[in-house]
Amino acid sequence: MDIQLKRGILDVCVLAAIKKEDSYGYKIIKDMKPYIELSESTLYTILKRLEVANMLIVRNVEHGGRLRKYYHITGEGLKRIEDFKEEWKEMMSIYQYVTREDDANE
Repeated sequence: MDIQLKRGILDVCVLAAIKKEDSYGYKIIKDMKPYIELSESTLYTILKRLEVANMLIVRNVEHGGRLRKYYHITGEGLKRIEDFKEEWKEMMSIYQYVTREDDANE
C-alpha cells in the first residue's frame, strides 16, 4: 500500500478511536487491535502529528502517581473523519471500476 495513503488512513483510525471519548495511548492501541495492529512508536508519532495539525488536544491527568496523557478530538479532527468518509466513497468507486472485469469473469 502506498505509504502516504496508509499514513492518512492510520491518522483517521486514531481519530476514530478517540471520537466518542478521550483516551490514552495504551487504550487506543487496545481498542484498535481487533481492526489494525499499531505499535506504540507508530501511535505516538501519529498522535504528535495530529496534535500539531490541531486535530486533537492533549491533557495530563495523574493516574496511579504518574501522569497519563489523554487525547481529545477537536472540531478539526471530527472534520477530518467526515472528509475521509467522503474520500472513501470515491476510492470505492475507483475500486469498483478497476475490478469490474474481475466481477464480469466470475
